[in-house]
Amino acid sequence: MMKKSVPFLVIFVFVLIIIMLFLSLASTKKMIVVERGNINQLPIEMKAGLYQDSDCGMVIDDLNDASQVIIKSGKSWFFHDHGGMIKWLEDKEFRDSAKIWVMSRDTKKWIDARGAFYSLKDKTAMGYGFGAYEKKSNEYVDFETMRLRMLRGETLRNPLIRKQLLGN
Repeated sequence: MMKKSVPFLVIFVFVLIIIMLFLSLASTKKMIVVERGNINQLPIEMKAGLYQDSDCGMVIDDLNDASQVIIKSGKSWFFHDHGGMIKWLEDKEFRDSAKIWVMSRDTKKWIDARGAFYSLKDKTAMGYGFGAYEKKSNEYVDFETMRLRMLRGETLRNPLIRKQLLGN
């Protein structure tokens, strides 16, 4: 009798494990990678821990250096480091027409990325060093300079640039 019930017991345990796995997957929080319908191309009010970076796939846990790329169709992508956003955007056909919003470190609000000023040596999520600011400073660069520095690899991730900017 015991030998006949063992296969049924194994199948029962296997089915139970599968059911538990599906239930646990259903209860996990879904990350927002892309949002649609933002036709006005205004910044979306993000909450830390709910969005996923479109470049590296990491969870955006800190909004200090968050950015959003929104195209005319209303499709929006999210990033936790401006350098990663630049890298991701570079080969997109909408690179020049997209609306880009960045969180400013000084005023703590969403500002137009193309009109922002960028530090070269802030501590950022991916270590590129480009913090965005609304108010100009002699140490900051404009959007196009930041973009070119990112694309040429002139970031804090480059040991030579790091030593040049930070002295270590």
